Amino acid sequence: MKKALITGGMGFIGSFIARQLIEEGTVDTVVLLDHFGRYISPLREEYYDYTKYRFTGIEGSIVLERGDTRNYSVAQQIVYRHDPEFIVHLAALPLAKLDNLTPEEACEGTVVSTSNLLHAVAWAREQGKQALRRFVYASSSMVYGDFKADVAEEDSHPTYPKEPYGTMKLAGENVTRGLTNFYGLEHAIVRPSAVYGPTDMNRRVSQIYVEKALRGEVLKVFGEDEKLDFTYVKDIANGFILAATHPGGANQTFNITTGKAQRLLDYVLELKNLFPDLRYEVVPRDAFRPKRGTLSIDKARRLMGYEPAYDLARGVAEYVDFVRRANPELARREA
Repeated sequence: MKKALITGGMGFIGSFIARQLIEEGTVDTVVLLDHFGRYISPLREEYYDYTKYRFTGIEGSIVLERGDTRNYSVAQQIVYRHDPEFIVHLAALPLAKLDNLTPEEACEGTVVSTSNLLHAVAWAREQGKQALRRFVYASSSMVYGDFKADVAEEDSHPTYPKEPYGTMKLAGENVTRGLTNFYGLEHAIVRPSAVYGPTDMNRRVSQIYVEKALRGEVLKVFGEDEKLDFTYVKDIANGFILAATHPGGANQTFNITTGKAQRLLDYVLELKNLFPDLRYEVVPRDAFRPKRGTLSIDKARRLMGYEPAYDLARGVAEYVDFVRRANPELARREA
């Protein structure tokens, strides 16, 4: 029986990876390791829990394990028990900007958990487990810091993060490269950017805008020229799976994005096409955020055949349709 292990598997990106793996028949079972935590206060009035929608129709093909890879014993037991062919390591902080975020917390969620998993794989191999084909580490476009070029390429653009999240994501990349080399394992590193789409509930700006549009509220656009390489969650999932399974993904680092930066204002204007009465105002950008732009996906195209299927218009329309169906309260407010 072919298995994949996704740490942080109940999360936004992990659930879409699990669904595609199962629906395409890449594996028989997906093991989701998750600590069942939340990063946004559930007491907030605008908090919506979309978890139940993430696994509808695939419940019989997933195994849910509760645990945290910051604990080595958890990583060791899960890897040994399930002996997966692929590990996609998503378990870490899901957002660059969280209340009370400290370097220690960011380090535990990336550096410590990554080293624990890789050491657990090496230990399991000593015990006779041999299934693992590749370890995929989820990094971030935040590792680049402020973009020094209009287009950031994986192997030429400097990595110079400017906050704890990007700093520790980059450290996790180095742990992945060094320990997989030491243990004789294959790896792939994926750098996503501005992921959006159905079931997101961590209050990213893309989610906030959709829900405010449904409520008829005024949207604040942070910077008229602020650009992000918005990437629909299904494209991200497909890129992760290619990085895990394609021969060209071995021991490589990939930007997995749409490959076209667009203004935050462009996202809002796509919403205005769906909500003609939408109101917005432009305010100064958040100086905390690095100045970003387009991430080159030429390498992913060349080595793995990656090609995004969603432009911003299609992605926003599908996302809005989901929220309308999944959140009757918002739909009633719109009406």
